[in-house]
Amino acid sequence: MPNNMLDGAQVIVDYLVRQKVPYAFGLCGHGNIQFIDALFERQSDIKTISTHHESVCGFMADVYYRVSGQPVATFTSCGPGSVNMPIALATAYLDAVPFLAVTGNVPTSQFGRGAFQELHRHYQADFPSTVRSMCKRVYQPTRGEQVPMMVRQAWKTMVTGRPGPVVLDVPFDVFEEAAAEETPRPEEWSANISSRCGADPEGVVKAVDMLLGADRPVILIGQGVKYAQATGELKALAERLQIPVAHSMCGIGGIDTTHPLSLGLVSRAGALQANSATRQADVLLALGVSFDDRTSSSWIQGYSFTIPPTKLIHVDIEPEEIGRNYPVALGLMADVRTFLRQVLAELDRRKALDAKAAARTKWLAQIAAWRKEWDAYIAPGFKDDSTPINPQRAAFEIDQALPEDAIMVSDIGVHHNWLLQYCKPRRPDSQVGCMGFGAMGFGVAGVLGAKFAAPDRPCVSVSGDGAFFMHANVLGTAMEYNLPVVWVVWNNYAYGSIRGLQRGYLGGRELATDFKHPSTGAPYNPDFAAMARAAGIDGVSVDKPRDLHDAVKMAVAANKPFLIDANIGGDLNPGGAGVWELPGTGISKPAIGGRFQP
Repeated sequence: MPNNMLDGAQVIVDYLVRQKVPYAFGLCGHGNIQFIDALFERQSDIKTISTHHESVCGFMADVYYRVSGQPVATFTSCGPGSVNMPIALATAYLDAVPFLAVTGNVPTSQFGRGAFQELHRHYQADFPSTVRSMCKRVYQPTRGEQVPMMVRQAWKTMVTGRPGPVVLDVPFDVFEEAAAEETPRPEEWSANISSRCGADPEGVVKAVDMLLGADRPVILIGQGVKYAQATGELKALAERLQIPVAHSMCGIGGIDTTHPLSLGLVSRAGALQANSATRQADVLLALGVSFDDRTSSSWIQGYSFTIPPTKLIHVDIEPEEIGRNYPVALGLMADVRTFLRQVLAELDRRKALDAKAAARTKWLAQIAAWRKEWDAYIAPGFKDDSTPINPQRAAFEIDQALPEDAIMVSDIGVHHNWLLQYCKPRRPDSQVGCMGFGAMGFGVAGVLGAKFAAPDRPCVSVSGDGAFFMHANVLGTAMEYNLPVVWVVWNNYAYGSIRGLQRGYLGGRELATDFKHPSTGAPYNPDFAAMARAAGIDGVSVDKPRDLHDAVKMAVAANKPFLIDANIGGDLNPGGAGVWELPGTGISKPAIGGRFQP
């Protein structure tokens, strides 16, 4: 290779440095050693973090972006190394989270020959087919000279429009081949591209007319509000017109949950005031919301929404989401922050807004009555001192023990539903979870990415015992890099969410959901606190509510890796004002309130 030429691996790493990527998370293999060597050359510019499982590096990259807003890169080897990545790619893809997955592949000279770890039965070097449904795009350069073009295209694809992960699949020899004398400059290719498109001006006027003409308006927010960094504009609009704000599971934290206009969670287990308001609204302004089955009570009218007659204004940067599940009175493709700024500017041109806001008094009074009923319904759970710990009480104690600047990264499981309902985040990144693909391990591993993104903030993972056991290798990574993260293992000795479905829909016919000792039949799990201590990490076990509170405070204050094994009751499931259907099996019943029929 000429002395003045960069090879393919060097071009990729240099481009990451030019994009100010601070970390590459990944795992070594024979298919990516040349890429790792290029990272070795640039250690002062980009830090390499080695994990103990490939899906872990993907979850880390995912949460790093959710906290910092900066995409990072992952690196994995050919064959099984990269085939461990789809679960993390799909999680990021369905939640619109970008990261660049650099995957190694066999040399081009061996394509189709069945080389070690080549996927070749249907098409040579066919890893791209494995992940096409799980990312925005796959790029596979087969010559060194293609690398500069593909790396810049991959980055642009990743961050423009609705963001998402992109795979750059590089054969071994292409990492080594001469690629370019100079790496593409981001400021010329992607840095100056804005995807903050505004809405049709006539549509903005119509949206304002609909909001001002409504008697019972509600704003519903999803993750689009947080990704667009539109929380300030949202608050300004809500306060200016005195419109209450509900959030989906993805939108939690988009408005301070202690704000007087915050309704709380709308879902199958949503709060009474939230579900009641959204299903009885005459105009619903949905911002960056996908209307999935949990948010929408399986799309059964009258539990989460009643669309129509409720008139839906749906705003999203991805037009595919608009009109997917509900008919729209007005659909606007736009960046949420840009749209809200357009609305606020239009309101500046209107008159008598104070009188309109004052007219919301009756609507807000009705919501206050629903809130009072809900608060009375949930009050007993906050006082339950039983052992194992009442799950509602557990969520409350964890929330109360965390400082305001803490980042809680929740895994998937029954605990997630309790946290969404009973924790009260005040910031957009205070409570992080995955809602689309819902992969177990997201929170167990993702908390490491959160800590790299926010080293000065407490970072706590709350995960089920099932998810933690799947990904316990994170203990070694935390120890190796001295990451002061806290794991709270929500230990109910079961795949509790699915066991709840067996009990609720299958008449209690339970199989393959409990963890039991083979001799006694008693609930069984490894001693997770002892596992942590074996890895050199402090671990404690608790089974009382106050002890859980104190342990979380102690773990955060310790400022070192820490695990809390919490014995939490598994016989309760969070109830709410919505429902959920397993088609062919049945529909659940709301725990409070009933179906609204206009």
